[in-house]
Amino acid sequence: MPHASAHRLPLPSTLPLASLTERVDSVIDTAIAEQRVVGATVLIARHGETVYSRAAGFADREAGRVLAPHTLFRLSSVSKVYASVAAMVLIGQERIRLDAPVTTWLPDFRPAAPDGSVCDITVRHLLTHTAGLGYGFFEPADGPYHRAGVSDGMDIADVSLEENVRRIGTVPLLFAPGSAWSYSLATDVLGLVIEKASGLPLAEAIRALVTAPLGLADTGFSVADSARLAAGYINEGGASRRMTDLELVRLPFIPEAEGMRMALGRAFESHAFASAGAGMIGSAEDLLALLETLRKGGAPLLSASQVEAMATDQAPGMDLLPWPGRGFGLGFTVLRDPAAANSPEPAGTWRLGGAYGHSWFVDRANGLTAVAFTNAGLEGQSPGGRFPDDLANAIYG
Repeated sequence: MPHASAHRLPLPSTLPLASLTERVDSVIDTAIAEQRVVGATVLIARHGETVYSRAAGFADREAGRVLAPHTLFRLSSVSKVYASVAAMVLIGQERIRLDAPVTTWLPDFRPAAPDGSVCDITVRHLLTHTAGLGYGFFEPADGPYHRAGVSDGMDIADVSLEENVRRIGTVPLLFAPGSAWSYSLATDVLGLVIEKASGLPLAEAIRALVTAPLGLADTGFSVADSARLAAGYINEGGASRRMTDLELVRLPFIPEAEGMRMALGRAFESHAFASAGAGMIGSAEDLLALLETLRKGGAPLLSASQVEAMATDQAPGMDLLPWPGRGFGLGFTVLRDPAAANSPEPAGTWRLGGAYGHSWFVDRANGLTAVAFTNAGLEGQSPGGRFPDDLANAIYG
């Protein structure tokens, strides 16, 4: 890792493409050779120009189907970016107010604080994960979300979005809204707010508000083309094995938690509720287009001031597990302290990932956007896997 002082130095105005390609190729080839990753699509844009694009390895190793630039992936938490942007579009249209209580749209959503009182949860709290909500996969098997029958959005649950949010609301909050930070089901609650404010089912709302205006045809809550969908793998013991129909994936940074219930078949279940936090399917190319739209200022979706609000740390002074050195904006992490985060990225960089094996970051200071989709769960995820860290170090040289 470079010395902490190097984090503040900008990249050269033109990247040496030959050495960049060599370094990133080496990271991808090594991860595939070591079987930590089965397949990967990596896209890097600099000042609006794609300077690296590669699809490598297998979309389906057992079938011998190679991974291609247009391969589709289960997005897991990459879904949160699309939902957060959709909410911001509605805020720009004055159909949602950032600091209005969620009960404006969900009058019965009134989970109690730890002391039993009922506090206002705002849209800002949902976007910043400071609402006091949690995730079932952070709990032991007998935790309160499990007891309430709450779905985290990656299993096949016979429940509607409205019913799942109702169940979330029966579980006491972890803390008073706005007083701390916890990665959570807040984005799923936000999805129902989007539905109520737009008057559309969530899938149609995100299409109308985000993907259709940008011409993104591959990303949504259903599989655009099943023949292009990558198989799912889990990295175990240094090698990736094919996922079974239902996996219980343990989190290395929370050993006491039961882990994530991940069902590959959810992508094909028409009755599965639209999970704004984890339920979308899409391509790396679509995500790059959305992130570049934000990096360039937000048009035609958002104003520059809205993008600036999204990129501003909304959780100052709060510790983010499992993201040391990072704060949280309106929908994604914002790098506070590169040294604490052990990151070569400069302060202010946006980043998030997905449990099915994805990572992305936007470094506005250097005009840099990177998207890495793999089909190896946790290994390709930021945080949790080695691949995203190796990739970032390779990009910054």
